[in-house]
Amino acid sequence: MGKKHVIIYTDGACEGNPGPGGIGVVLEYDGKSKEFSEGYRLTTNNRMEILAVIVGLEAIKEPSQVTVFSDSKYVVDAMTQGWAENWASLGWVRKGGVRVPNADLWVRLLHLVGKHDVTFRWVKGHAGDRGNEEADQLSYAAIENKKLLEDEGYLRQLELEKLSPSKITREGQPCRKCGTPVVKKSPKRKSRPDQAYYYEYYLQCPQCKSIYMVEEAKRSIDQKTLFDP
Repeated sequence: MGKKHVIIYTDGACEGNPGPGGIGVVLEYDGKSKEFSEGYRLTTNNRMEILAVIVGLEAIKEPSQVTVFSDSKYVVDAMTQGWAENWASLGWVRKGGVRVPNADLWVRLLHLVGKHDVTFRWVKGHAGDRGNEEADQLSYAAIENKKLLEDEGYLRQLELEKLSPSKITREGQPCRKCGTPVVKKSPKRKSRPDQAYYYEYYLQCPQCKSIYMVEEAKRSIDQKTLFDP
């Protein structure tokens, strides 16, 4: 006997981003359906979208063929285009040492996907799709719950950001790779004739030599020429 086929419709909502949030899940199998909803005191829309899929998959007790319908391109693209797997292979740190947001939830989702044969389908939100509309209603209804849960993962993410910002933007911050305080450096290279912008300075780790380009240091060639011939 082959695996059973389960259909999951998911949606996440947030009033304010961040703000109070909720998830809505409709699970369908063999002509029957089951609904799930949870509300959280402080979270983000993207976290609710990921968590809704997690809750749906966690409700399936045996390896199954699963089709997940979500109106979140963030979730669907991350899973179908291999972004999440790539983030995992890089230790949840992007180029330049920037931490991947919501890594705690992506870890859980990848683990669950490994247990099933999962297909992700994007569906346009608020376009009359029955399952999506039901999930949407459940997600917003969850926010109205008087006993909202704490999104512990988001709170930890906020605390980590305070202690060690994900973006290196100023001198003295710890290098994302080795922890050594970075220092400000001035570029020595001349600008190219076709160059539209330059960086007035950059930050570098004196230990491992990692370089961090700072958006605030970015300047248009039209505004000022830094590299005189």
